Amino acid sequence: MTNTNTVAELAVAMPQAIPVLERLKIDYCCKGRQPIEQACSRAGITTDQLLSLIEGEPAAGETRSWDDAPLQEIVAFILRTHHAYTRATLDTLQQLAAKVATRHGPHHPELVRVQRLVAQLQDDLMPHMMKEEQILFPYFDQLEPSGGGSASPFGTVRNPIRMMMMEHEAAGELVAEIRAATNDFALPADACTSFTAFYKMLAALEDDLHRHIHLENNVLFPRAIAMESAA
Repeated sequence: MTNTNTVAELAVAMPQAIPVLERLKIDYCCKGRQPIEQACSRAGITTDQLLSLIEGEPAAGETRSWDDAPLQEIVAFILRTHHAYTRATLDTLQQLAAKVATRHGPHHPELVRVQRLVAQLQDDLMPHMMKEEQILFPYFDQLEPSGGGSASPFGTVRNPIRMMMMEHEAAGELVAEIRAATNDFALPADACTSFTAFYKMLAALEDDLHRHIHLENNVLFPRAIAMESAA
């Protein structure tokens, strides 16, 4: 973990650490600025133990380093991988939430709360992604050497980025509430196929959203700020 002081820096420098951080419930996206030593202490392990777990982690999933990638390439990946997935998954989750709450709500009242939280997450993320796609990401294109440059419509890119990061934190809090309400997605004995699919899809969305926010907060946004400052 040389040259990394925060959890976010660790996740950027060593993408293979992300599955380990997920399992340990160490927030590397919205609260990624916390020092590694402090995060390990809260998780009940030492930094050496964390490093050992990371070194033993088999390569899987998205482990690419984006350090030298153009902004357009990072944005394109976010759009086709994370934005498309989030939209499709939330649409399905809304339907499953209603179905499962109707069927199992009388015996599992937490499902009614989960249904409300899923609706709130969709209501928050849909306009959030649209703002990125229609306003922020097109401006990033202008920051590239081939973009030609243009006057910023918001003074400095730091302003909309600050707002996007606040909205990321709110989304992160919602998925944390969903996890807590479902007792870490623990299925009851009477869970049917739809109930099982619902919880599995919620867990998968949480994992993808963490990676999504990490890529924007800790890679894309800092790069855009640095490029604007250097222009």
